[in-house]
Amino acid sequence: MINAYAKWFGYVVLLGVAINIGLSLLAFGFPEWLLGLLGLEPAVPIIWLRFAANLLILLSLFYIPAAIDLNRYQANAWLAVISRLAGFIFFLTQPRDYWLLGLIDFSFFIPEAILLILAQRNQTTTVSTS
Repeated sequence: MINAYAKWFGYVVLLGVAINIGLSLLAFGFPEWLLGLLGLEPAVPIIWLRFAANLLILLSLFYIPAAIDLNRYQANAWLAVISRLAGFIFFLTQPRDYWLLGLIDFSFFIPEAILLILAQRNQTTTVSTS
């Protein structure tokens, strides 16, 4: 039986991965333009923005196994959810100009956390009734 919550968890995670990678590629290729678009101060030296973008891509790649097979990669799933919360908290403690970046993480944290909990409950219910 297909766990619909797990399926939707995967969709939300993959959407978040796509957004993370898209923003990271913009930060690599057009860092000044991206910072201007977001209304943020220029990063000096620019290598640190590019390095953060590199780390965001690498972090996002670790989310993919849980999006594809939640039952097998439950630890990755919880780390993906916790990482979104950590990102939100980090940016919330920064000057207000950076809060938008935190809200992006928060907008993925909420549905991912809910869907992960429901998927695991559904899995437990399915296993116990089998």
